Amino acid sequence: MLAILIALAVSLFVTLLGTPLLIRLLVAHQFGQFVRQDGPTSHFTKRGTPTMGGLIIILATVIGYGVALLVMGRGPSASALLLLFLMVGTGFVGFLDDFAKIRHRQSLGLTPILKIIGQGAVGIIFAVLVLQFRDRNNRPPATMNISFIRDTGLTLAFAGGVVGIILFILWANFLITAWTNAVNLTDGLDGLATGASMIAFGAYTVITIWQSNQACQGVLGATPGCYQVRDPRDLSIICVAIMGACFGFLWWNTSPAQIFMGDTGSLALGGAFAGLSILTHTEVLAVLIGGLFVIEVCSDVLQVGFFKLTGRRVLRMAPLHHHFELKGWNEVTVVVRFWVIEALLMGGGIGLFYTEWLAQQ
Repeated sequence: MLAILIALAVSLFVTLLGTPLLIRLLVAHQFGQFVRQDGPTSHFTKRGTPTMGGLIIILATVIGYGVALLVMGRGPSASALLLLFLMVGTGFVGFLDDFAKIRHRQSLGLTPILKIIGQGAVGIIFAVLVLQFRDRNNRPPATMNISFIRDTGLTLAFAGGVVGIILFILWANFLITAWTNAVNLTDGLDGLATGASMIAFGAYTVITIWQSNQACQGVLGATPGCYQVRDPRDLSIICVAIMGACFGFLWWNTSPAQIFMGDTGSLALGGAFAGLSILTHTEVLAVLIGGLFVIEVCSDVLQVGFFKLTGRRVLRMAPLHHHFELKGWNEVTVVVRFWVIEALLMGGGIGLFYTEWLAQQ
Protein backbone atom coordinates (compact mmCIF):
# COMPACT_ATOMS: atom_id res chain seq x y z
CA MET A 1 0.00 0.00 0.00
CA LEU A 2 2.93 2.34 0.70
CA ALA A 3 4.20 1.89 -2.86
CA ILE A 4 0.76 2.80 -4.22
CA LEU A 5 0.58 5.98 -2.14
CA ILE A 6 4.11 6.96 -3.18
CA ALA A 7 3.38 6.41 -6.88
CA LEU A 8 0.18 8.44 -6.59
CA ALA A 9 1.86 11.35 -4.81
CA VAL A 10 4.93 11.46 -7.04
CA SER A 11 3.05 11.29 -10.34
CA LEU A 12 0.54 13.87 -9.11
CA PHE A 13 3.22 16.38 -8.17
CA VAL A 14 5.27 15.78 -11.32
CA THR A 15 2.33 16.78 -13.53
CA LEU A 16 1.03 19.45 -11.18
CA LEU A 17 4.40 21.20 -10.96
CA GLY A 18 5.97 20.08 -14.23
CA THR A 19 3.15 20.97 -16.61
CA PRO A 20 3.70 24.78 -16.33
CA LEU A 21 7.34 24.23 -17.29
CA LEU A 22 6.25 22.16 -20.29
CA ILE A 23 3.74 24.85 -21.27
CA ARG A 24 6.47 27.49 -21.34
CA LEU A 25 8.74 25.20 -23.36
CA LEU A 26 6.03 24.40 -25.90
CA VAL A 27 5.02 28.07 -26.24
CA ALA A 28 8.66 29.05 -26.78
CA HIS A 29 8.88 26.58 -29.67
CA GLN A 30 5.39 27.48 -30.96
CA PHE A 31 4.09 23.92 -30.54
CA GLY A 32 0.43 24.90 -30.60
CA GLN A 33 -2.79 23.09 -31.49
CA PHE A 34 -4.42 23.49 -34.90
CA VAL A 35 -8.23 23.34 -34.84
CA ARG A 36 -10.35 21.59 -37.48
CA GLN A 37 -12.25 24.10 -39.60
CA ASP A 38 -15.51 22.10 -39.57
CA GLY A 39 -15.66 21.97 -35.78
CA PRO A 40 -17.75 24.09 -33.41
CA THR A 41 -16.95 27.80 -33.81
CA SER A 42 -16.33 28.07 -30.06
CA HIS A 43 -13.23 25.93 -30.57
CA PHE A 44 -11.51 28.47 -32.81
CA THR A 45 -10.29 30.29 -29.69
CA LYS A 46 -8.34 27.16 -28.76
CA ARG A 47 -6.05 27.55 -31.78
CA GLY A 48 -2.43 27.89 -30.65
CA THR A 49 -2.94 26.26 -27.23
CA PRO A 50 0.19 24.18 -26.45
CA THR A 51 -0.20 20.50 -27.27
CA MET A 52 1.88 17.33 -26.65
CA GLY A 53 0.98 17.52 -22.94
CA GLY A 54 0.92 13.74 -22.92
CA LEU A 55 4.70 13.91 -22.56
CA ILE A 56 4.38 14.96 -18.93
CA ILE A 57 1.73 12.29 -18.25
CA ILE A 58 4.03 9.56 -19.57
CA LEU A 59 7.04 10.97 -17.70
CA ALA A 60 5.10 11.26 -14.44
CA THR A 61 3.88 7.68 -14.72
CA VAL A 62 7.37 6.29 -15.27
CA ILE A 63 8.84 8.41 -12.47
CA GLY A 64 6.02 7.53 -10.07
CA TYR A 65 6.49 3.81 -10.66
CA GLY A 66 10.27 4.08 -10.47
CA VAL A 67 10.31 6.04 -7.20
CA ALA A 68 7.83 3.61 -5.63
CA LEU A 69 10.13 0.70 -6.49
CA LEU A 70 13.20 2.52 -5.16
CA VAL A 71 11.50 3.18 -1.84
CA MET A 72 10.38 -0.44 -1.61
CA GLY A 73 13.86 -1.64 -2.57
CA ARG A 74 12.95 -3.99 -5.40
CA GLY A 75 13.15 -4.19 -9.18
CA PRO A 76 10.44 -3.91 -11.83
CA SER A 77 8.36 -6.87 -12.97
CA ALA A 78 8.01 -8.14 -16.53
CA SER A 79 4.33 -7.19 -16.67
CA ALA A 80 5.05 -3.64 -15.55
CA LEU A 81 7.87 -3.14 -18.04
CA LEU A 82 5.71 -4.45 -20.88
CA LEU A 83 2.85 -2.13 -19.90
CA LEU A 84 5.20 0.86 -19.76
CA PHE A 85 6.68 -0.15 -23.12
CA LEU A 86 3.21 -0.17 -24.65
CA MET A 87 2.35 3.19 -23.10
CA VAL A 88 5.59 4.84 -24.20
CA GLY A 89 5.47 3.20 -27.64
CA THR A 90 1.94 4.29 -28.49
CA GLY A 91 2.71 7.68 -26.97
CA PHE A 92 5.69 8.00 -29.33
CA VAL A 93 3.42 7.33 -32.31
CA GLY A 94 1.14 10.06 -30.98
CA PHE A 95 4.12 12.39 -30.58
CA LEU A 96 5.03 11.90 -34.24
CA ASP A 97 1.42 12.64 -35.17
CA ASP A 98 1.39 15.83 -33.08
CA PHE A 99 4.73 16.92 -34.52
CA ALA A 100 3.47 16.37 -38.07
CA LYS A 101 0.44 18.57 -37.34
CA ILE A 102 2.66 21.35 -36.02
CA ARG A 103 5.14 21.06 -38.85
CA HIS A 104 2.47 21.11 -41.56
CA ARG A 105 0.42 23.69 -39.61
CA GLN A 106 -2.87 21.84 -39.94
CA SER A 107 -5.15 19.60 -37.84
CA LEU A 108 -4.18 16.46 -39.81
CA GLY A 109 -0.95 14.73 -38.78
CA LEU A 110 0.33 11.35 -39.86
CA THR A 111 -1.58 9.60 -42.60
CA PRO A 112 -3.87 6.83 -41.31
CA ILE A 113 -1.65 4.15 -42.84
CA LEU A 114 1.48 5.50 -41.12
CA LYS A 115 -0.34 5.68 -37.79
CA ILE A 116 -1.57 2.08 -38.19
CA ILE A 117 1.95 0.92 -39.09
CA GLY A 118 3.38 2.64 -36.03
CA GLN A 119 0.76 1.27 -33.66
CA GLY A 120 1.03 -2.14 -35.32
CA ALA A 121 4.79 -2.31 -34.82
CA VAL A 122 4.46 -1.47 -31.13
CA GLY A 123 1.53 -3.88 -30.78
CA ILE A 124 3.34 -6.80 -32.42
CA ILE A 125 6.37 -6.42 -30.15
CA PHE A 126 4.12 -6.20 -27.10
CA ALA A 127 2.00 -9.20 -28.14
CA VAL A 128 5.02 -11.42 -28.76
CA LEU A 129 6.82 -10.48 -25.54
CA VAL A 130 3.73 -10.66 -23.33
CA LEU A 131 3.53 -14.42 -23.91
CA GLN A 132 7.10 -14.87 -22.63
CA PHE A 133 8.72 -14.26 -19.22
CA ARG A 134 6.97 -16.85 -17.09
CA ASP A 135 7.17 -16.48 -13.31
CA ARG A 136 7.98 -19.19 -10.79
CA ASN A 137 4.39 -20.46 -11.07
CA ASN A 138 4.86 -20.77 -14.86
CA ARG A 139 2.49 -17.86 -15.54
CA PRO A 140 3.24 -15.56 -18.50
CA PRO A 141 2.01 -11.94 -18.32
CA ALA A 142 -0.82 -12.85 -20.74
CA THR A 143 -2.46 -15.95 -22.17
CA MET A 144 -4.02 -16.80 -25.52
CA ASN A 145 -7.48 -17.10 -23.95
CA ILE A 146 -10.16 -14.50 -24.57
CA SER A 147 -10.94 -13.01 -21.17
CA PHE A 148 -14.05 -11.48 -19.64
CA ILE A 149 -13.50 -10.97 -15.91
CA ARG A 150 -10.92 -13.73 -15.99
CA ASP A 151 -9.84 -16.13 -18.74
CA THR A 152 -12.71 -17.92 -20.46
CA GLY A 153 -12.57 -21.33 -22.09
CA LEU A 154 -12.31 -19.68 -25.52
CA THR A 155 -8.67 -19.98 -26.59
CA LEU A 156 -6.97 -18.60 -29.67
CA ALA A 157 -4.67 -21.62 -29.68
CA PHE A 158 -7.46 -23.98 -30.81
CA ALA A 159 -5.57 -24.84 -34.02
CA GLY A 160 -2.10 -25.12 -32.51
CA GLY A 161 0.54 -22.89 -30.98
CA VAL A 162 1.69 -21.09 -34.13
CA VAL A 163 -1.85 -20.25 -35.23
CA GLY A 164 -2.65 -19.22 -31.67
CA ILE A 165 0.28 -16.79 -31.54
CA ILE A 166 -0.73 -15.24 -34.86
CA LEU A 167 -4.35 -14.87 -33.74
CA PHE A 168 -3.24 -13.43 -30.40
CA ILE A 169 -1.05 -10.85 -32.16
CA LEU A 170 -4.05 -9.84 -34.29
CA TRP A 171 -6.36 -9.75 -31.24
CA ALA A 172 -3.91 -7.68 -29.18
CA ASN A 173 -3.39 -5.25 -32.04
CA PHE A 174 -7.14 -4.90 -32.50
CA LEU A 175 -7.53 -4.01 -28.81
CA ILE A 176 -4.61 -1.57 -28.90
CA THR A 177 -5.84 0.16 -32.05
CA ALA A 178 -9.43 0.27 -30.79
CA TRP A 179 -8.62 1.74 -27.39
CA THR A 180 -6.04 4.26 -28.62
CA ASN A 181 -8.48 5.59 -31.20
CA ALA A 182 -11.35 5.59 -28.70
CA VAL A 183 -9.44 7.73 -26.21
CA ASN A 184 -8.18 9.90 -29.07
CA LEU A 185 -11.75 10.59 -30.25
CA THR A 186 -12.82 11.41 -26.69
CA ASP A 187 -10.09 14.04 -26.38
CA GLY A 188 -12.13 16.78 -28.01
CA LEU A 189 -13.15 18.98 -25.07
CA ASP A 190 -11.07 20.54 -22.30
CA GLY A 191 -10.42 17.93 -19.63
CA LEU A 192 -12.82 15.33 -21.04
CA ALA A 193 -10.36 12.54 -21.88
CA THR A 194 -8.12 13.40 -18.91
CA GLY A 195 -10.92 13.11 -16.36
CA ALA A 196 -12.44 10.04 -17.99
CA SER A 197 -9.02 8.34 -18.05
CA MET A 198 -8.51 9.16 -14.38
CA ILE A 199 -11.81 7.43 -13.59
CA ALA A 200 -11.07 4.41 -15.79
CA PHE A 201 -7.57 3.87 -14.40
CA GLY A 202 -8.99 4.34 -10.92
CA ALA A 203 -11.17 1.31 -11.61
CA TYR A 204 -8.16 -0.70 -12.68
CA THR A 205 -6.35 0.39 -9.54
CA VAL A 206 -9.12 -1.23 -7.49
CA ILE A 207 -9.16 -4.34 -9.70
CA THR A 208 -5.41 -4.92 -9.63
CA ILE A 209 -5.21 -4.39 -5.87
CA TRP A 210 -8.00 -6.95 -5.44
CA GLN A 211 -6.29 -9.37 -7.81
CA SER A 212 -3.08 -8.98 -5.82
CA ASN A 213 -4.85 -9.73 -2.54
CA GLN A 214 -6.68 -12.70 -4.09
CA ALA A 215 -3.83 -14.04 -6.23
CA CYS A 216 -3.42 -17.78 -6.74
CA GLN A 217 -0.34 -19.16 -5.04
CA GLY A 218 0.24 -21.78 -7.73
CA VAL A 219 -0.85 -22.71 -11.22
CA LEU A 220 -3.83 -24.70 -9.96
CA GLY A 221 -4.71 -22.23 -7.20
CA ALA A 222 -6.11 -23.75 -4.01
CA THR A 223 -8.29 -20.76 -3.09
CA PRO A 224 -11.72 -20.53 -4.80
CA GLY A 225 -11.97 -17.46 -7.00
CA CYS A 226 -8.26 -16.64 -6.93
CA TYR A 227 -6.73 -14.88 -9.93
CA GLN A 228 -4.08 -16.30 -12.26
CA VAL A 229 -2.68 -12.85 -13.03
CA ARG A 230 1.02 -12.20 -13.05
CA ASP A 231 2.39 -9.18 -11.12
CA PRO A 232 -0.94 -7.52 -10.18
CA ARG A 233 0.76 -5.50 -7.43
CA ASP A 234 3.10 -3.82 -9.93
CA LEU A 235 0.20 -3.21 -12.29
CA SER A 236 -1.69 -1.49 -9.47
CA ILE A 237 1.29 0.83 -8.90
CA ILE A 238 1.31 1.84 -12.56
CA CYS A 239 -2.48 2.28 -12.57
CA VAL A 240 -2.38 4.64 -9.64
CA ALA A 241 0.60 6.48 -11.15
CA ILE A 242 -1.39 7.09 -14.34
CA MET A 243 -4.38 8.18 -12.28
CA GLY A 244 -2.23 10.62 -10.30
CA ALA A 245 -0.60 11.92 -13.48
CA CYS A 246 -4.01 12.60 -15.03
CA PHE A 247 -5.22 14.25 -11.82
CA GLY A 248 -2.30 16.69 -11.77
CA PHE A 249 -2.52 17.34 -15.51
CA LEU A 250 -6.25 18.07 -15.21
CA TRP A 251 -5.45 21.19 -13.18
CA TRP A 252 -3.97 22.73 -16.34
CA ASN A 253 -6.16 20.91 -18.88
CA THR A 254 -9.58 21.84 -17.49
CA SER A 255 -11.58 24.58 -19.21
CA PRO A 256 -10.18 26.92 -20.38
CA ALA A 257 -7.29 24.54 -21.08
CA GLN A 258 -3.78 25.93 -20.91
CA ILE A 259 -2.43 22.77 -22.55
CA PHE A 260 -3.77 19.77 -24.46
CA MET A 261 -2.54 16.20 -24.04
CA GLY A 262 -2.52 15.80 -27.83
CA ASP A 263 -2.23 12.47 -29.58
CA THR A 264 0.89 11.94 -27.47
CA GLY A 265 -1.31 11.61 -24.41
CA SER A 266 -4.47 10.07 -25.85
CA LEU A 267 -2.63 7.28 -27.67
CA ALA A 268 -0.45 6.60 -24.63
CA LEU A 269 -3.46 6.36 -22.32
CA GLY A 270 -5.39 4.23 -24.80
CA GLY A 271 -2.42 1.93 -25.21
CA ALA A 272 -2.00 1.59 -21.45
CA PHE A 273 -5.71 0.84 -21.05
CA ALA A 274 -5.56 -1.85 -23.74
CA GLY A 275 -2.46 -3.34 -22.14
CA LEU A 276 -4.12 -3.46 -18.74
CA SER A 277 -7.16 -5.25 -20.14
CA ILE A 278 -4.83 -7.93 -21.56
CA LEU A 279 -2.53 -8.22 -18.54
CA THR A 280 -5.38 -8.36 -16.00
CA HIS A 281 -7.41 -10.81 -18.14
CA THR A 282 -10.37 -8.41 -18.33
CA GLU A 283 -10.54 -7.72 -22.05
CA VAL A 284 -14.35 -7.77 -22.31
CA LEU A 285 -14.97 -6.15 -18.92
CA ALA A 286 -12.85 -3.23 -20.12
CA VAL A 287 -15.65 -2.31 -22.52
CA LEU A 288 -17.80 -1.42 -19.50
CA ILE A 289 -14.99 0.15 -17.46
CA GLY A 290 -14.02 2.38 -20.38
CA GLY A 291 -17.62 2.72 -21.49
CA LEU A 292 -17.47 6.43 -22.29
CA PHE A 293 -14.66 5.84 -24.78
CA VAL A 294 -16.75 3.09 -26.37
CA ILE A 295 -19.78 5.37 -26.64
CA GLU A 296 -17.69 8.09 -28.28
CA VAL A 297 -16.14 5.82 -30.89
CA CYS A 298 -19.48 4.10 -31.60
CA SER A 299 -21.11 7.49 -32.18
CA ASP A 300 -18.44 8.29 -34.74
CA VAL A 301 -18.80 4.93 -36.50
CA LEU A 302 -22.61 5.30 -36.51
CA GLN A 303 -22.40 8.81 -37.97
CA VAL A 304 -20.03 7.81 -40.78
CA GLY A 305 -21.84 4.55 -41.57
CA PHE A 306 -25.33 6.08 -41.58
CA PHE A 307 -24.17 8.98 -43.77
CA LYS A 308 -22.62 6.64 -46.34
CA LEU A 309 -25.80 4.57 -46.48
CA THR A 310 -28.41 7.33 -46.50
CA GLY A 311 -26.62 10.62 -47.11
CA ARG A 312 -28.04 11.92 -43.81
CA ARG A 313 -26.54 12.40 -40.35
CA VAL A 314 -27.77 10.89 -37.09
CA LEU A 315 -25.95 13.47 -34.97
CA ARG A 316 -25.33 17.15 -35.58
CA MET A 317 -21.63 16.33 -35.36
CA ALA A 318 -19.55 13.36 -34.27
CA PRO A 319 -18.19 12.25 -31.91
CA LEU A 320 -21.04 12.58 -29.44
CA HIS A 321 -19.64 15.38 -27.27
CA HIS A 322 -19.68 17.76 -30.27
CA HIS A 323 -23.34 16.89 -30.90
CA PHE A 324 -24.30 18.24 -27.49
CA GLU A 325 -22.12 21.31 -27.97
CA LEU A 326 -23.99 22.14 -31.17
CA LYS A 327 -27.28 21.62 -29.30
CA GLY A 328 -26.25 24.53 -27.09
CA TRP A 329 -24.76 22.78 -24.07
CA ASN A 330 -21.89 24.61 -22.39
CA GLU A 331 -18.54 22.84 -22.83
CA VAL A 332 -18.05 22.40 -19.09
CA THR A 333 -21.57 20.96 -18.77
CA VAL A 334 -20.85 18.37 -21.45
CA VAL A 335 -17.54 17.41 -19.82
CA VAL A 336 -18.91 17.03 -16.30
CA ARG A 337 -21.96 15.05 -17.43
CA PHE A 338 -19.77 12.76 -19.52
CA TRP A 339 -17.53 12.24 -16.47
CA VAL A 340 -20.65 11.23 -14.53
CA ILE A 341 -21.55 8.74 -17.27
CA GLU A 342 -18.03 7.28 -17.18
CA ALA A 343 -18.14 7.06 -13.37
CA LEU A 344 -21.45 5.17 -13.51
CA LEU A 345 -20.11 2.75 -16.13
CA MET A 346 -16.91 2.30 -14.14
CA GLY A 347 -18.95 1.56 -11.02
CA GLY A 348 -20.94 -1.01 -12.96
CA GLY A 349 -17.71 -2.63 -14.12
CA ILE A 350 -16.31 -2.89 -10.60
CA GLY A 351 -19.64 -4.20 -9.33
CA LEU A 352 -19.69 -6.90 -12.00
CA PHE A 353 -16.08 -7.78 -11.22
CA TYR A 354 -16.84 -8.19 -7.51
CA THR A 355 -20.10 -10.06 -8.14
CA GLU A 356 -18.23 -12.61 -10.26
CA TRP A 357 -15.73 -13.14 -7.42
CA LEU A 358 -18.55 -13.66 -4.90
CA ALA A 359 -20.08 -16.26 -7.20
CA GLN A 360 -16.81 -18.22 -7.02
CA GLN A 361 -16.95 -18.51 -3.22
